[in-house]
Order: sequence, then structure tokens, then C-alpha cells
Amino acid sequence: MFALNPQHTAKCLHLWKRTFYRPLSTRKWLGAALCGCSCVLRIIHPVTRSQTVQFSSKKERIDMSEYDVDYIRNFSIIAHVDHGKSTLADRLLEITGCIPKASSNKQVLDKLQVERERGITVKAQTASLFYTFEGKRYLLNLIDTPGHVDFSYEVSRSLSACQGVLLVVDANEGIQAQTVANFFLAFEAQLSIIPVINKIDLKNADPERVEKQIEKMFDIPASDCIRISAKFGTNVETVLQEVVRKLPPPKVERGGPFKALLFDSMFDHYRGVVASIAIFGGEVCKGNKIVSVHTGKSYDVNEVGILTPEEMPTDKLCAGQVGYLVAGMKAVQEAQIGDTFHLYKQPVEPLPGFKDAKPMVFAGMFPVDQSEYSNLKNALDKLTLNDSSVSVSRDSSAALGAGWRLGFLGLLHMEVFNQRLEQEYNASVIMTAPTVPYRAVLSSQKLIKEYGAQEITIVNPTAFPDKTVASAYLEPMILGTIISPDEHLGKIMSLCQSRRAEHKSLIYIDDHRIMLKYLFPLNEVVVDFYDNLKSLSSGYASFDYEDAGYQAADLIKMDILLNGCAVEELVTIANREKAYEVGKAICEKLRDAIPRQLFEIAVQAAIGSKIIARETIKAYRKNVLAKCYGGDISRKMKLLKRQAEGKKKMRRIGNVEVPKDAFISVLKRQPDK
Repeated sequence: MFALNPQHTAKCLHLWKRTFYRPLSTRKWLGAALCGCSCVLRIIHPVTRSQTVQFSSKKERIDMSEYDVDYIRNFSIIAHVDHGKSTLADRLLEITGCIPKASSNKQVLDKLQVERERGITVKAQTASLFYTFEGKRYLLNLIDTPGHVDFSYEVSRSLSACQGVLLVVDANEGIQAQTVANFFLAFEAQLSIIPVINKIDLKNADPERVEKQIEKMFDIPASDCIRISAKFGTNVETVLQEVVRKLPPPKVERGGPFKALLFDSMFDHYRGVVASIAIFGGEVCKGNKIVSVHTGKSYDVNEVGILTPEEMPTDKLCAGQVGYLVAGMKAVQEAQIGDTFHLYKQPVEPLPGFKDAKPMVFAGMFPVDQSEYSNLKNALDKLTLNDSSVSVSRDSSAALGAGWRLGFLGLLHMEVFNQRLEQEYNASVIMTAPTVPYRAVLSSQKLIKEYGAQEITIVNPTAFPDKTVASAYLEPMILGTIISPDEHLGKIMSLCQSRRAEHKSLIYIDDHRIMLKYLFPLNEVVVDFYDNLKSLSSGYASFDYEDAGYQAADLIKMDILLNGCAVEELVTIANREKAYEVGKAICEKLRDAIPRQLFEIAVQAAIGSKIIARETIKAYRKNVLAKCYGGDISRKMKLLKRQAEGKKKMRRIGNVEVPKDAFISVLKRQPDK
């Protein structure tokens, strides 16, 4: 590396300024003229005058005060999985000029790698659209939401920042289970609903049938439905016009103090917490001092802006608008979803927050190497900031060390969370077998006083109390909704009966489609019910569920033994009637998942001291008689006896290592016949 003196530096800068606006062809002499400094300029790409103007135009800040509340519309897109929400969002972004029209625009708002790989929306995303209608310029704030039941908490939070929704229904599939669930979420939030029938370009599309379904199920006139093809952009402009016409502007305090709801957040390594806010009063600018109602801490606002869908800083955000705010929050615990922000020394009444997410599935998470505990904890804190529906509590295991017990909204939610940890934070973890939260009714006053309640919730199967402590056990129940063609009715009812379900109702939503409602034990549904339902109905059935409280059940604690030693991480809670079936399935899974050793491994399922199922993993066996010739029987017997003694010793002192994949797979059943 050469040394630069002040004269060389000044000369370089002078020559660079002289050639900055010259044509590229006139700069070829530059490398030789700069006193041996050509290696510096090889990495600097000259910029033309037109490029400079274009770059600076992108940095021009929009004056958000120009958009009065009457010209603002905040709305979400809700639908069942794969009904075209993200594709419709792409077309809306193109029409309003947020992104250039291109064939490569596919699910632009699905930014996560896991969303691209799985083809589903996992995280709600916001975008601000500028649309001119009848000579007036409107600001439309769009939120694209997930469609799977495991991410319904994202939908409910997004609706809190909206005044209306686009309810998208596939013209071929018609109303599905999650369509019904999302409709009632919007209906209970008293939002305006615009029905949109998508995919009218498909060969088997039947929009008339879908309009009748919408009219029958939701009491929305068929004339209000908008027929579109999001893929080709057919009639999508009408959707924007109806948003402007039918959705009301936000209800805000125009002259009141600043008041904002924190409805989402993410962590940036350089700026700290980036908070997504909906403003219900006043305005906020860079340099303002704001206070969190939840923590009482004050912060200086470093940046405010909108998403288009990329971050675009603005001078201010005003009442009725949705945007982002950076205020130097470095600790992830400081950004609580549902928090209210106000200006310093201008307190306000807190806005209604969100109901706490109710975890349906619990699993233990442990680092593969305990030396990675601190790094994994930091990654977990940052990811739970972005996904606040995950509950976290500390846990420990004799075999796996220190870790956490995490609560998820479903099995897909758990798998996606684990995948995001690996992709976004390069974290390698061990997940234990999933279980659901049970309750036990304590039998003695001493225990009731100790725990402070008559009922205790059990999220870790190892803490399941026996009959001497608990007088009764309760298991979580859900009300499941199944929508399917009527030709699969018999198979679906058989599947539900095999899962201890109680039939509640059956309704025909049109000539060929039925809606079934069943009361399920959550443990029978959460792992593999949906996969089996799809298989039996050739992919046409859809499933959604909601919490239905707890119900008394005959539950037992089942231990899994490897060579007589209980494996704490594989302890299972099961219904007594199905204990043998569950125990045998777990033993078979472990037999296939655990690699063979030099000694025989007995895999057993036990209830107390009673063994109810067993599988054996055969040992590798060396042929010790290979070098024996002739008929020396005594020598052969001696070798075999010595081998047997060695096997016995290895079995007594040998360790059996359970692979990481076994923990997630042991509770998965074989497909129902």
C-alpha cells in the first residue's frame, strides 16, 4: 500500500472534481495522472449527471401533512391460504407506482427467506400507496396478512390498525375454513368488508357459485363482490376505487396530543428496534421526545417514515397514518406489542392493546452446544420481538442442559420459527417433541396454598403430577371447522371419530360443499390431523379451529426408556384409552431414528412400572469365529462367551444418543386408515 501525502490527496480530489461530469471516454487518462493512485479510483464508479438526479429524487422527503385524515384509507387483505393475497398486493403496488411493472414481481411483500421457500405468508407486511381518484390524491395504507390458522395472531394485530378489509376468495375453491375465521375477526372488529373474488381466469372458475356462498354465509349481497384476476391484473383498479369509496377514514383526534399504537416491530443491528405504529392523534417528527406508556421510558425520535414497501424517511407522521419509527430502543424488551406512545410531558389514555396470544403447542429448545447459550438467547430475544405470539420461559434438562420452553400457536408455527432461527441467526438448536398445555386440579389444601390456585397448568410433561397430588386432569379442547366437498363426508367423519371428536353440526353451504363442526381434544389435532385430512379429501378439505376451553379427561404420564433409563425429553402425556397406540408409535419411531450400536438397545414405553410397548434395536455383531477352523468347539464357545460378556458390559455402561430429528418426530402418528 502506498503512502498518501497532503499534496497527493489534494491533487486526487482536484482531478476527481474536474472529471466528475465528463463523459466516461475522457477519463481514461485519469489512472495514469494521479501520481500512482490509480488503484484507489478503480473501486470508485463514476456517476453521470442523470444518475445523480435520479438518486437524489429517491431521497426527496414526502410532506405527510398534505394528506388530511379524510383522504387516508387503512386496510388489510385477508383470505385463506393460497387464495391470492400476496399476488393482489403486487398488482396494487404496481398500479400505484410503488414498484415498476415486471414479470419478476411475485410476492414482493413476502420478504423472509422462509416465506419464499414455503410459498406462504408468515409475517404481516405494510406498504403505503399513493392513489389519485376523481382528481384527489389519497394515501392508502395496505397490510398484507398471513392466511394459515397458525398465524392468526398476525391477522388480529393487523386489523387493529385498519378501518376495512379486502376479503379475497378463490373463484375455483370457494369459501374455505380460514375464510370464515378471518371474516368473523373483521366482523368482530367492526371493520368494513369488501368481498373480492380472485382467479376468475382459471378454467374451472365459477364466480357465480362463490357469490352465492358469500351471500349465504356472510349476508353480503352478491352485487357487492368484485371479480378480478390478480395474476393478470384484470379489474384490479376497481378494487382501489372501491377502497376509496366504501372504506371510512380513520377515527382520530385531529387536534389532540400525539398518540400511537405499536402493532409490530423488528430489530435492526445498527438502529435498534424499528417500530411499526398507527397514529390515532397528533403528529410526531424527528427530534421529538416520546414516552412509552408500558415501560415509562422516554426516547428521542431518530427517524420516522413510511414503507413503500421499502423504508422511506419523512419529516413527520400525522394522525390517521401508518408508518415506522426509530427511537434508539436497544433492548428488545422495551418494545412491547400493543404499547402506546405519547410525547414527553403530554400523557394520554392508553389505547386498547391486544389479547395475549394463547399458545397451543409447547416444545423445549436447547442449544446443540452449551457454549452457544448466550448467542442463542440474543437471537431468541430478537426473533420473539418480531414474532410476539411466541411465549418463552427458561427450562433445563439433565441430558440437554439449559434451554427454554417455548409456546407456539401450532406445529407449522413451531417449524417456521425454528427455520427462521437457523436462516436469520445461524443458530442450530434441538427441539423436543411437541406437547399441549394440560391442567391438574390439586387435591390438598397445602398444595393449593403453595401454588396459589386450585388448578395448575402443565406445559412440561415431566412436571405432570400423579393421582396422589391431583384429583382430576383437564385437557384443552378446540372447536374445529371443516369445509369439504360432500363426497368425502364419510372418510372425514371416520377420521374425526378416531380422534375422539364430538360432532356438533353439519351445514351445506351450497349444493356440493359442506361445513362440519367438531369438538376436538387439542392433542389429537395439533400434530398431524391436517395432513391426514388433506390426504383423505384429495387436498380439497380445509380446516380451522378456535379455543373451546378445558374438559375433564383420563390422562396418564408415559415414560420412554432406553435400556431401562428414562429419557426426560421424551416423556409424553396421553389419554389412557390410546396409551398403547401412542406408546407403540413412539417406540417404532425411535427404533428407526436411533442408530445401531455395538450392543442391543431396548426401547420401551412405560406407565409407572408397567411396560406397555417395546421395540428392539439390534446390535452390530462381529463374527469372532471367522478365524476358527476345524472342530475346536471349546475354543469357539470361549470366544462367544467372551463376546457376550463384552456386549453385556457395553450395554450397562454405554450411552445411547438420541438424534435431534427424533424429538420432533416421535409424536407423529402413522396416517389414519
